[in-house]
Amino acid sequence: MEERNELLRAIPKVDEVLKAMLSGDDPGDASRRETAKEMSHAEAADTVRRLTGELRQAVLEGRLQNMDEMPDAAALAEQAAEYLRNTPEHHLRRVINATGVVLHTNLGRAVLPEKAVCAAAEAARHPSNLEYDLSEGVRGSRQVHVEEILKKITGAEAAMAVNNNAAAVLLCLSALAAGKEVIVSRGEEVEIGGSFRVPDIMKQSGASLVEVGTTNRTKPEDYRDAVTENTAALLKVHTSNYRIIGFTRETTLQELSELKQDLPLLYDMGSGLFIDLDRYGIDEPAVSQALKAGADLVMFSGDKLLGGPQAGFAVGKKALIDRMKKHPLARAFRVDKMTLAAAEAVLKLYLDPDRALREIPTLRQITAGEEELCVRAVKLQMQMEQRFMGQGYLFLPEPCGDRVGGGAAPETALPGYAVTIRGLVPGRTPEQLASALRNTQIPVIGRIADGRLWLSLRTVEEEEEETLVQSIAEALQIRGREGIS
Repeated sequence: MEERNELLRAIPKVDEVLKAMLSGDDPGDASRRETAKEMSHAEAADTVRRLTGELRQAVLEGRLQNMDEMPDAAALAEQAAEYLRNTPEHHLRRVINATGVVLHTNLGRAVLPEKAVCAAAEAARHPSNLEYDLSEGVRGSRQVHVEEILKKITGAEAAMAVNNNAAAVLLCLSALAAGKEVIVSRGEEVEIGGSFRVPDIMKQSGASLVEVGTTNRTKPEDYRDAVTENTAALLKVHTSNYRIIGFTRETTLQELSELKQDLPLLYDMGSGLFIDLDRYGIDEPAVSQALKAGADLVMFSGDKLLGGPQAGFAVGKKALIDRMKKHPLARAFRVDKMTLAAAEAVLKLYLDPDRALREIPTLRQITAGEEELCVRAVKLQMQMEQRFMGQGYLFLPEPCGDRVGGGAAPETALPGYAVTIRGLVPGRTPEQLASALRNTQIPVIGRIADGRLWLSLRTVEEEEEETLVQSIAEALQIRGREGIS
């Protein structure tokens, strides 16, 4: 017991270690001093407390029993500096998406085109005319920065932006149907990510849900028979994240438009699309098509198929949009200046569809051809094989089925190519390598299937390939330090 207490008393004090981090005349001490100066006192102190706490736990558990094993203040200062040097500066970090899922919700969905990144940075760096009318010298509306271009692209009478599509739906129902009934098909009462459900959103809006039809079949007369004096609108929800097949019947927008009479027809599209992607195997509706089919109001996301920042858009009849703009929730759901700047830049690219396909990463990745991806995979496999020869892994280019993601085109597999990594000796499992890759300076996220790690090239930009190889090299070093390889 006395030996244990002596060891506990020998653990360096936090302030002693912090002083040691800033002292030392040896050339090797310069890096430690520089690290300590770059970090805040709170960060350094927290790190030292963590290290001294680990020492205390080691003593109490009997893992540290000899005084010779106890580091002094200088040694602990070096450990703290090393930890701080290797700790990412930010918790929200860049990763490489090698999953083959273009719109990966957990990885931030759409990657912005360079013009949108620059526009957002410019808006963040300087004052702007966010709500200022430069021509009149008076207060303006932040909606003007995207409304006109949305009208031009979609052909709508009016438009507005909010912070996501769920907010657009909630604002729409609150402004147009609070205290009244909204008719929706049972087969369209969807649940989106994070357990958000259409019935719950409608409840929060104050509107009453009137279900019609059955899960698999809803006919136009089901809507017509449900209309009462208290009906405020007809709502159609695009089932973007699942499909019902077999004995089914869906009432189309065109059919609803023909029977709605004076009721507004609302369409929760989910994932907004401006360009027809049928020739690439993507069977998703376009916003302009929905308006032409008779929808009075269409709501959709900005960070899915549109390829922009997280936002929600509502386009359609001016009278309906004006009611939404005047509702108190409009302020709660408004978008910030960086989002508006990025959104405007992305929307402008759609004025030239060919340019949009080239410059918007989401569209570029979705439309990438199998042959192109195969060439890249073979080239990358050869590079990995040459660089990591003798490390105990087999690298192969293999065909794979990629996905759009983001709740869009759930049945569509995009023919792609990946570099797969398989361990050749025991102790080199794909799970171990995947874990090491997640702990590199720039983490790589792949997927594990059929006993190997798959790194899909569709979602890895060409300029990221060198970084990908560097992260693999770092991962192999991590596993070496862990004694695994």
